[in-house]
Amino acid sequence: MFTGIVEALGKVESLRPGTGGVRRLTIKTDLDVGKLPIGASIAVNGACLTIVARRSGRPASFQADVGPETLACTTLGQLVAGRRVHLERALRLGDPMGGHMVSGHVDGVGRVEASRKQGGTLSLRVRAPEEIAPYLVRKGSIAVDGVSLTLNQVDGAAFEVLLIPHTLAVTLLDERRAGESVNLEADMIAKQVARFVERAHGK
Repeated sequence: MFTGIVEALGKVESLRPGTGGVRRLTIKTDLDVGKLPIGASIAVNGACLTIVARRSGRPASFQADVGPETLACTTLGQLVAGRRVHLERALRLGDPMGGHMVSGHVDGVGRVEASRKQGGTLSLRVRAPEEIAPYLVRKGSIAVDGVSLTLNQVDGAAFEVLLIPHTLAVTLLDERRAGESVNLEADMIAKQVARFVERAHGK
């Protein structure tokens, strides 16, 4: 479980082919991953991965295997050496819940339609896959590349979020341009409510 509050940025060192369609991702970071156990979860641009190797130091680094399903459902397969990414360690019991409940299971890949500066803020308009549209609710929550954001406007499968100066300072979302892809995870509660209603109506 995650909160959508980015802890640190990482830089991709490599994404190498493995066996069975799996790729081995290596990321350098200032995050203290050396103390994390093998098998710990970490979110990379909002996608939950399992640490299979790690090294302390400055910078530290870790490796994670990216399976075929994750490659098909997220943007991680597009990563190249030098690309920076958002990182968040798994939530621990007792940690503050600063964003919203994020599972790290990406629902789909969206496409940035517009990025507009508004003073010290930035408005980002994203087109989500149609299957995510029912979970988009004005003033509800969504994770964009692992960042917890509030939906300011919703128009079918398109939505707008407003990024405040702090979010712009600690994330990479101000670098996203029209046409670029982003990982999206709809609000967990919204998905559960929608599923409950579907079952109640026999769908």
